Amino acid sequence: MSNGTINRDLDVLRGVLKRAKRWHMMADDIRPLPVRQNVGRALAHDEKLRLLKLAATKPEWQIARLATLLALNTTMRACEIRGLRWQNVDLIERVLTVRRNTTKSDAGERIIPLNSGAWAVILESRERSKLLFGSEPQPRWYVFPHAEGLRNPDPTKPMTGWRTSWRNLTRAINCPACGKQQKTGEKCRNAECGADISKVKSPLHGLRFHDLRHHAITELSESQASDQTIMSIAGHISPKMLAHYSHVRLDAKRKALDALSGGGSGGGYGTNSDTKPPADSTPVSQVSENIGGREGIRTPGLLVANEALSQLSYSPTSSD
Repeated sequence: MSNGTINRDLDVLRGVLKRAKRWHMMADDIRPLPVRQNVGRALAHDEKLRLLKLAATKPEWQIARLATLLALNTTMRACEIRGLRWQNVDLIERVLTVRRNTTKSDAGERIIPLNSGAWAVILESRERSKLLFGSEPQPRWYVFPHAEGLRNPDPTKPMTGWRTSWRNLTRAINCPACGKQQKTGEKCRNAECGADISKVKSPLHGLRFHDLRHHAITELSESQASDQTIMSIAGHISPKMLAHYSHVRLDAKRKALDALSGGGSGGGYGTNSDTKPPADSTPVSQVSENIGGREGIRTPGLLVANEALSQLSYSPTSSD
């Protein structure tokens, strides 16, 4: 658990013990744990490309790659991705539902339209399930089933996670002498090279999987999506987070106006246009049409969310 979660649990215990008039017996010995002050990390465009291209280089990173794409295209948390079942995915309407039992709070339950990047993940996961279990996925099966090492795979259990793959992926480096991709170490693993790589560090080192959610929400904010649209897609966001993304939105407007006066991009928030790939030539109306379903049965809020997500879509078939 994070320090913030432990602190909140301590607040509950403190309230109970104060009510019982016993808190004074231990108050001097208990201090809140330090909590991160930064709200998260948003990737620059080249970092995002590096992460996705690197994830596609090794078969053992497939789950980490699919989870990364889903997080970047839906704002989903790791726990929500692991808890996703096929019954929560509407293949006709191309939407998925994040259920209450897989998210952090009741406010996190939501319906998310699948843009092209997220849809590609669903299709690949469906094919992977067919290969693992020899049949079409059943409604109660997990999209990311328990199949570690492909030994005794069980579609009725969720996978525990992709921590090892994520760590190896974000720490992978390229030898500056020979260019060989490898883990960090003292010397290059290429016997013919043997260069000193002890000081070489991946630009993605320290990136948390949860930062992908922050990055996706940042891109939604930069696209001028309203707070209501962002919350309908991302679910619960604290007041502190909303204030941060409001700052991102205001800074994006300021940079756009600076460009009109010849002022350039200026300073300020460093993940504005850098976090996004070049503009897709596919019109939003065409993307909405490709999503499927009849517009007459969609709510206006879902259509707005669909258009917002289409702007941050990234899939392996992109021109990048």
